[in-house]
Amino acid sequence: MTVEIIKENSIPLRGEFTPPGDKSISHRAVILGSLIEGVTTVRGFLSCDDTLSSAKAMMMLGVPIEIEGDRVRIKGKGLFGLSEPEDTIDAGNSGTTARLVSGLLSAQNFFSSITGDKYLRARPMERIVKPLTLMGARIWGRDGGKRLPLAIQGNKLSAIQYRLPVASAQVKSALLLAGLYADGETEIIEPTPTRDHTERMLSYFGADFEKNGTSVKIKSQKLFKGGEIQVPADISSAAFFIVAALINPNSEVLIKNVGLNPHRTGILEILKQMGGNIEILNERELNGEPVGDILARSSTLNSAEIKGDIIPRAIDELPVIAAAGCFAEGETVIKDAKELRVKETDRIKAMTTELRKLGAEIEELDDGMIIKGKEVLKGAKCSSWGDHRIAMALAVAGTRAQGITEIEDAECVSVSFPGFFDVMKRLRGR
Repeated sequence: MTVEIIKENSIPLRGEFTPPGDKSISHRAVILGSLIEGVTTVRGFLSCDDTLSSAKAMMMLGVPIEIEGDRVRIKGKGLFGLSEPEDTIDAGNSGTTARLVSGLLSAQNFFSSITGDKYLRARPMERIVKPLTLMGARIWGRDGGKRLPLAIQGNKLSAIQYRLPVASAQVKSALLLAGLYADGETEIIEPTPTRDHTERMLSYFGADFEKNGTSVKIKSQKLFKGGEIQVPADISSAAFFIVAALINPNSEVLIKNVGLNPHRTGILEILKQMGGNIEILNERELNGEPVGDILARSSTLNSAEIKGDIIPRAIDELPVIAAAGCFAEGETVIKDAKELRVKETDRIKAMTTELRKLGAEIEELDDGMIIKGKEVLKGAKCSSWGDHRIAMALAVAGTRAQGITEIEDAECVSVSFPGFFDVMKRLRGR
């Protein structure tokens, strides 16, 4: 699939929409909902390739799950009701599925195996295999356990205290799931706080755990109580349209029901620092998660230095922040973001390579990028590198490019935002 974005004298984006449900919360809803005795209903579920990988994984473990659009009905089996899968679990392109489900499988009394597509099989798995092995898990994998596929023989786990070498919500969540079964109290210490959707959902379901600063402690559990989960819209999906509205003159976009988890709002802080005209309206809470509407208007952006503790709070949005930097006055610097190199693809190399094709002045750093802003870019033929966030970030940059911008392999946006290009066309009056 090749998508064309045609530049016609900077077409403004105007209107309102609600992005798809939050991907991170949707994953956790189907995984944790499967561990509850009784029925859990999830509304606002993001039905996309990644989250469906998690749902299919839990179904392979014997959990009845019915999916109708954005509504999911889960007949939970309880913490100890999962069954041995008949085949290898395929996590597709989803690192969240692979890591969280591996943490869960490590504590079961059966054998299982898990793999993924060619992109996921290249991503690092040692970061979960090492601590899970310390807890007593028996895991084998390609490249000495560093890569998928993984073979997991469930085992009786023991609690550990583990200090994460790299800030990672996926690794933290995998260990929390294993900690639900481990003897004793498992403590996970982060180098810097990461998104806490797992902790919030555990709390909502009545789990017993303790959080203090960058430390989370969890004991083995006996029973969760079920309930209904309302998934807020994904701020990572909203980010592309926030930036598109900011960089295109005469634009005004209202993005509704967006999750405003403080560990995910780094994108808003960065864009406001750059001079973005952004307002938060109608703030409220949904099952433990803060939610609000975001109003973004066209703005004159300034450059910024983006580094340090804010990086984990904006890690998924850095590709579109790089796109914003192309139109900011001065030199935007992104540092301390080496984690971008081990996402769905090497996002540092991908963004620098593709934005250069559009005429951007951008320099690749070992841990980030330096972007010199300019008025407009020039349309070109680009590649998504098979990465949904690269495809959408290039589409945003393409709205301020003269001529035609083509993005190859753009169907990968279905990983997190099916219908992304339809929303873009509608807001641009196309």
